[in-house]
Amino acid sequence: MSGLLFGERLIEKKTISKTQLQKALDRQRLHGGRLGKNMVDLGFIDKDDLTDFFTSTPAVPQTVEKTGLDFSFIVDLIIKHGLNMGEFSIPEMVARTKLTSPVVDQAIDRLRQDQLVKVKGASQLSKLSYRFTLTESGIERSMDLMGVSRYVGPAPVTFNEYRNMVEIQTIKSIFVDPEKIKDAFSNLIISEDLVERLGPAISSGRAIFLYGPSGNGKTTIAETIGRVLPGNIYMPYAVMAEGEIIMIYDKASHVAVEPEYDSDSVDQRWVLIERPVVMVGGEMTLKSLDLDFNPISKFYEAPLQMKANNGLFIVDDFGRQQVDPQNFLNRWIVPLERRTDFLSLHTGMKIEIPFDQLVVFSTNIDPGSLVDEAFLRRIRYKIKIDHPELSEYREIFQRVCDSNGIAFNNDVFDHLIENYYHQNNVKLTSCHCRDIIEHILDNARYHGLNPELTKETISSAWNSYFVEM
Repeated sequence: MSGLLFGERLIEKKTISKTQLQKALDRQRLHGGRLGKNMVDLGFIDKDDLTDFFTSTPAVPQTVEKTGLDFSFIVDLIIKHGLNMGEFSIPEMVARTKLTSPVVDQAIDRLRQDQLVKVKGASQLSKLSYRFTLTESGIERSMDLMGVSRYVGPAPVTFNEYRNMVEIQTIKSIFVDPEKIKDAFSNLIISEDLVERLGPAISSGRAIFLYGPSGNGKTTIAETIGRVLPGNIYMPYAVMAEGEIIMIYDKASHVAVEPEYDSDSVDQRWVLIERPVVMVGGEMTLKSLDLDFNPISKFYEAPLQMKANNGLFIVDDFGRQQVDPQNFLNRWIVPLERRTDFLSLHTGMKIEIPFDQLVVFSTNIDPGSLVDEAFLRRIRYKIKIDHPELSEYREIFQRVCDSNGIAFNNDVFDHLIENYYHQNNVKLTSCHCRDIIEHILDNARYHGLNPELTKETISSAWNSYFVEM
C-alpha cells in the first residue's frame, strides 16, 4: 500500500486527521522511513493500532448486498453446484459455495419459485434438514449455464475487496528484527556481514538481486527469506473482475493454516494462508505472467505474480528462462517501480492488479551481461553470494558429515583440500560438500559397507563427481 493511500484509509476510519497526515508526510520526506512509523513517532497513532490496521479480517457477508455479487450470479452458481451434487441441503451448499446460510437460503427460495429446484425430503421439521434436487427445468437451465462458464467452486470476492485486502496485508508493512533474521539463517554457514546485509533488504519489501557463482546457496538463501516473512494473510479462492472469474488460491503455491479464532467470524470465501512463496526457474515464460483463460471452462487462472501477492516471488536461475532476460525485465519495470501490474482479459479489456511482493532474482550469470544499468538501478539491493572461505567450507563439510552419520576426519579433510582442490585449482563451492558425501554414501550402500570418510572414499567420490579436462 502506498503511504498516501494508507494515510487516507486512516482518515476514513477517523484514526487521524488530514492535518496529522500532512505532518507525518512532511516528517517522512525529511527523515525517511515508513509513513506508519512516522505517525507512531509523532504520537498520532499507537504501535498496536498500526498492527491492527495491517491484520484486518474479511467480514462475514450476511446479506446478498454484502457479498458484492449480483443475486443472479449467486443463483446461477448454486444451480450449477446442484447439478454436480445431485441432491443437497442448505448446509452442504454453504460448504460448497462458502456463502452464508441466509444468502444460500434466499437463492434456493428463488430457484424454488422459478420451479428449478424442489424439496426431495426432510429428516426434521427444520429447513436446514431439507433435501433439495433440481427439476427437469433446473437441469436444463444448469446445463445452459455450464455452456457459458463451467466454474463450480467457492463464490468469488469482488475485485475491489481483493485489492483492498492486498493493500492492507502489504509486504511493505512487515518488520523483521535482527534476532529473527539471525535465527532464520543460523542453519546456514554464511558470514555475519552477509546476514547483516540481508536483514534490511528483507524488511524493506523491495526487490533483491542475488548473484554469484553457482552452488553457493543463492536458492537456499532465497527460500530462507520466505520462511522469515512474518504473519499469515487472507487469500480469496477466486475473484470477480469485469464479470470474469479468476481463480487465485492454489494448493501448489499456498499453504493453508488453521485460524486461531472462530472461523464463523470470517468470510469463508477467503483462506488464511502463510505468506506465499512462489518460485520459478528456467521453465518460466512471459505467458505465465498473464491471465490463463481456459476456452473450455471459460474462466481464468491467476498468473504467478498474482498468486505471490503479499509474499515472495523468487526468479531462480535468472537468465536461463525461456524468454530473453531483457524482454522479461521490460515486462516488469513498471510493476517493480509502481507496485501495480496490468493484465489483459480475452475480451481485450485490461485490468489493473496490485503487484505487492518481495521479488528475489537469483543468478550465476554476470548481472552486467543480463541487464542494463537502468534496470539495476531499480533493484535496491544487489547482494553477491561468493565462494566460501576455507573455515566456512570446513564447517559446512563437517555438518554434512554429521547429518549423514559419518565421522568427520580432519586429516582426510586436509588431504582433500591439498591434493584435490589446490592441485586441480578448483574453487571451494558449498554444494560440493553435500555432493561428495552423497557419492560416498552411494558407494557404501552399493557395496554393503558403512560409509566412512577416508582418503580412498574421497578419491572415488572426486573422480566420479568432477570432469577431467
